[in-house]
Amino acid sequence: MQVKCCFENEGFLALRSEWNSLLQRSYTDSLFLTWEWQSVWWKHWGNGELVLLSFRRIEDGSLVGIVPLFRSVSRTGELALSLVGGREISDYLDLIIEVGWEDAIYAALLDCLGKEVVDWDLIDLCNIPQDSLTCVRLRALADARDYQSLVEIEDVCPIIALPNTWEGYLMSIDKKQRHELRRKLRRAESGADTRFVVVGSQHHLQTEMKAFIGLHQMSAPEKSKFMNSQMQEFFLDMACTMQEAGWLQLTFIEMDGVKAASLLNFDYGGAVLAYNSGYDPLRFRHLSPGVVITARCIEHAIKLSRSKFDFLRGDEVYKYRFGANNTQVLRLLIAKPHTSTEAIS
Repeated sequence: MQVKCCFENEGFLALRSEWNSLLQRSYTDSLFLTWEWQSVWWKHWGNGELVLLSFRRIEDGSLVGIVPLFRSVSRTGELALSLVGGREISDYLDLIIEVGWEDAIYAALLDCLGKEVVDWDLIDLCNIPQDSLTCVRLRALADARDYQSLVEIEDVCPIIALPNTWEGYLMSIDKKQRHELRRKLRRAESGADTRFVVVGSQHHLQTEMKAFIGLHQMSAPEKSKFMNSQMQEFFLDMACTMQEAGWLQLTFIEMDGVKAASLLNFDYGGAVLAYNSGYDPLRFRHLSPGVVITARCIEHAIKLSRSKFDFLRGDEVYKYRFGANNTQVLRLLIAKPHTSTEAIS
């Protein structure tokens, strides 16, 4: 196997034409692992040293693996190799490996990190989907080499398995919640001129994104703190990139001509991913605009014949009221034998 390690940003450009094709042949195909997402994230948040590894068949040079890492100092002082995408902004991460090549890539990765990228203490792989092979098979290979390892549940991603019709969806949720949802939708329709808007080519994206950011900051003090100037720059750049790729689904509920709530979703791989939200907590609170826009986005996903509505990370109560069920995201820590046990606790 041919292994190449790149420490420069140009490594992203070199792999651009092959990246997403490999991702589609992998076990974990996620929007957060696309070339577009990864490169935009690194542009705005890359604050360590890039360690971008690619793996190719010797026979024909075809790409079978990408491991996008960066090296930085952990909270406990160790040199850590972490996945590009980060813990807070990218809900699903993993190694990108063609199906059937997992064990070969895992072994080659450990070989490379043991011989060529020797300056590290800890591998910290966050937000790994529960069905990934990484937390089982990479961990087993690491344990066989006398590394320390730990797998922990990092968070949950509540997901709705969507039926074919809106009525079928309503019948799938709890009777009390079905009654409440119908009541709130009727109240919103009767209490204001209510419109569901999906931003498209007829809209000016930057203007609509600034409206989303305003609603997001308005929603809660912690959201306002989260959406600082650096985060705003990332969101604006990311939204443009996602729209160009055909994956952005920015939506609004307008009440009496005023934007009352917004959901920034991604439409990728047969699923709609509810990434972030905002709403006016004062003017239209009595009409439950947050509930209305979530319901309309679910209904829209059903009309598009999507198989899942993924609320992404977080166990907020409202997600379960809409009928979501938990899946887990995991964290795999692998440490060299000399590393402090505190680093993997």
